[in-house]
Amino acid sequence: MVPNISLSSMHLNSTRRPARMVADRAGVGAPVTIELLPFTVRPVRTEADLRKAVAVRQAAYARHLPEFARSLEQPEAADHDDDTVILLAESKQDGSALGSVRIQTNFRQALHVEESVDLPLWLASQRLAEVTRLGIVEGRIGRQVKLALIKACFEHCEHNGVDTAVVSGRAPIDRQYEQLLFTDVFASRDPVLLRHVGNMPHRIMYFDIASGQERWEAARHPLLDFFCHTRHPDIDLGRHVPAAWKHGLPRSQQAAGAVVVGLAA
Repeated sequence: MVPNISLSSMHLNSTRRPARMVADRAGVGAPVTIELLPFTVRPVRTEADLRKAVAVRQAAYARHLPEFARSLEQPEAADHDDDTVILLAESKQDGSALGSVRIQTNFRQALHVEESVDLPLWLASQRLAEVTRLGIVEGRIGRQVKLALIKACFEHCEHNGVDTAVVSGRAPIDRQYEQLLFTDVFASRDPVLLRHVGNMPHRIMYFDIASGQERWEAARHPLLDFFCHTRHPDIDLGRHVPAAWKHGLPRSQQAAGAVVVGLAA
């Protein structure tokens, strides 16, 4: 995420349609606004898609972490894993890449964050996914894309039975997770040096997906309507399920789920 930008101040320059009666998180028959975005969000499906995702990712990291960004000029091995999903945001106007993010499960291998920290048993025993390498373009459209990609990550969790989101955020990005009502995994709140992000210190935080809407409502969160009461047809995940998810439970053999999110751009 881009430092020093309040999530609550991000407003979408989009087309809103009158509310209609559709089923959403609020329940069957709840009124939901249909909102069209100036871009689309979809899974990467081809090598050409992947090259676009990698290019926007590398450019985003180069703005804040130029030395580390040099290691991101080419696709990473994790981009090709069977249990990886990469989401790509593209402009409707010219098809240019506006942002991307990667989601990986722990069905066949440990998560990247586990190379640097031992997750608590209550979390490590769950179905996990790690969301990393968020990269967006600069400017107002980039802030819009960031919100849409975050919503897409939440929707991916819901569609695939993921229960708990865990994020890794470096200062001052970690404050944006607090705005989204994430809580520290470790009571000490001590930052952890993460090997897959250049050994930079990050806070590890979590978010219970099932109670998310209830907590946003209780807090009168400014993004509640965007996340929960607005339908965005341009966010099309295609109910994509990573191939590895079809081969049984994770190593712990637990039915619950979690996602690890590292939003560094």
